[in-house]
Amino acid sequence: MSLAVVVPAFDEEKALPTTLAALDAQVDRDFRLVVVDNASTDATPDVVRAFAADRPWVTLIHEPQRGTGAAADTGMRHAIAAGATLLARTDADCVPAPDWTARIRAAFADGLELVAGRLLPRSDEGLAAWQRGVLVGAVAVAAAFGRIRPGNRLPGARGPYLMVPGCNLAITADLYLRSGGFPRTRIQDLHEDRALVNAVRLLTDAYGHRRDVVVRGSSRRVQAWGLRRTLAWYADHRYRPEHVDIR
Repeated sequence: MSLAVVVPAFDEEKALPTTLAALDAQVDRDFRLVVVDNASTDATPDVVRAFAADRPWVTLIHEPQRGTGAAADTGMRHAIAAGATLLARTDADCVPAPDWTARIRAAFADGLELVAGRLLPRSDEGLAAWQRGVLVGAVAVAAAFGRIRPGNRLPGARGPYLMVPGCNLAITADLYLRSGGFPRTRIQDLHEDRALVNAVRLLTDAYGHRRDVVVRGSSRRVQAWGLRRTLAWYADHRYRPEHVDIR
């Protein structure tokens, strides 16, 4: 089946090369890469063009409506229109493990229609080991709490709530379309990954978490806001900073 990887990017000229290099180094190279420039004001499009110059499997598209939900949805629908039957997403400041796409394929082969991968903090951004440990623990607590929180109790749901990180998920094209896909929103307005998984829960129970599908995410919000405020931000935006796009 045809796999496409979608990467939304806004003003990521500094972080994006590392993400692109990680995707270029995948063990399973049988995929298309769609990078969605989300109205960047820096050299993000130029970075992608230079990378794609000798890599015909890379496509750059543009989404002028700002928002991770809007950009990711545009990329997913572009990939489906181009023939992709399997979709994966990571973000432009993340580092997928070398076997990321291979592990995603294996999860689909096992019958999953939505795959939630494991998100770990990057270790190359200066964050102390204890802080990275706190983040990992906080993610585990949030995942457990998500199963009992009132907002995730959906009448008619086919299965329990599953925390699905937007920067490490995969979904079949068919299920993406049937569920309505990512809401075309900004990250400060709505966590589009939570909205997607709750829509999926009404349609199927063929979703699950795979610890071997690993992406390392950026810690730049922690460095800018501190641990407490960052955790509050991810907990339904209980902390609302003036600027959310930390670069």
